[in-house]
Amino acid sequence: MTMSLLNVLPYDREFYQEHLASFLPDTFVDCHTHIWLDEQNHFGEEIAGRSCSWPNMVANDNSVEDLIETNRLLFPGKTVQSVLYGQPMATIDLKKNNRYVAESANAHGFAALYLVHPTQPAEVVEREVLANPCFRGLKVYLQFAAPYIPSNEIRIFDFLTPEHLALADKHGWVVQLHIARPRRLADPLNYVQLREIEEKYPNVKLIVAHLGRAYADEDVGDGLDYLKDTKRMMWDFTANTNGNVIRRVLEMFGSDRLIYGSDFPIFRMKARRTVENGFYINEIPQGSLGDVSSDPHMREIPYPEAEKITFFIYEEMLACKRACEALHLTKDDVEKIFLRNSVKLFGLQV
Repeated sequence: MTMSLLNVLPYDREFYQEHLASFLPDTFVDCHTHIWLDEQNHFGEEIAGRSCSWPNMVANDNSVEDLIETNRLLFPGKTVQSVLYGQPMATIDLKKNNRYVAESANAHGFAALYLVHPTQPAEVVEREVLANPCFRGLKVYLQFAAPYIPSNEIRIFDFLTPEHLALADKHGWVVQLHIARPRRLADPLNYVQLREIEEKYPNVKLIVAHLGRAYADEDVGDGLDYLKDTKRMMWDFTANTNGNVIRRVLEMFGSDRLIYGSDFPIFRMKARRTVENGFYINEIPQGSLGDVSSDPHMREIPYPEAEKITFFIYEEMLACKRACEALHLTKDDVEKIFLRNSVKLFGLQV
């Protein structure tokens, strides 16, 4: 951790004070954070096409100390309780990364999720999770689906196995799920399988991460309508700056089923998001992340316009604020979204 971890400028402070300081509860929970050390990476090869390249440009690693410092710098006057898990890359040493997550969670009084590979036997996963009380369940990821499956054809059950779901159902664990496939939440295979999980595994505490990756209005499709009568699945709006989608989720499921997550370290970058023809583009200050020309989701903004680009996490929170205001939600609703829903879900003491 260094003093130069984040470059917090006067404009950023003004943005936070004007838009977010009074909106956020004094204490809130971040349900979606990645920690890992660089030495725990580089143990394999990434599979082409399974993830965007831009998140990997933000940080080589993210120690728990860096995470705590990020929250201290970005949210003055607030207390943030983080839920930790590892970095879901094909190159990560899962055993070392999970051990580091458990050690960090225990040292700082945080909850954690166990980063699980679909090939792990259920009895091994059960033993590992139960051995560390900080673990409240499982974090699964599409990168771990079998390499022979084409990236655009990955199904939920290719990386979240029935055996692991049965285990989570047995213990009432949280399962945090980042869905795959190019159409995201709009893909019928995704939303049918989401509903199948809720119906077949009633004790699983399912979190649909990133609002089903619906970063553009077009990413929703019929997904929310198909899932509108579900009763339990939770939705985190991590890394999602689309106020329209946040509003639709709130309208359909209420403030009891939406939770906040940051996706740190990724969303500590400075950026804003625009959507063109259903395709999201992150606009970043010119030169802030090196050469981004190979990623179609990235666009550099020259100075002086770039001076008005603040932290991505502020943009995410502001989108949620605007959705709450559009629906005339109360402070009690906001406290549910940012604090109480996660406290209940993860069994936290705050």
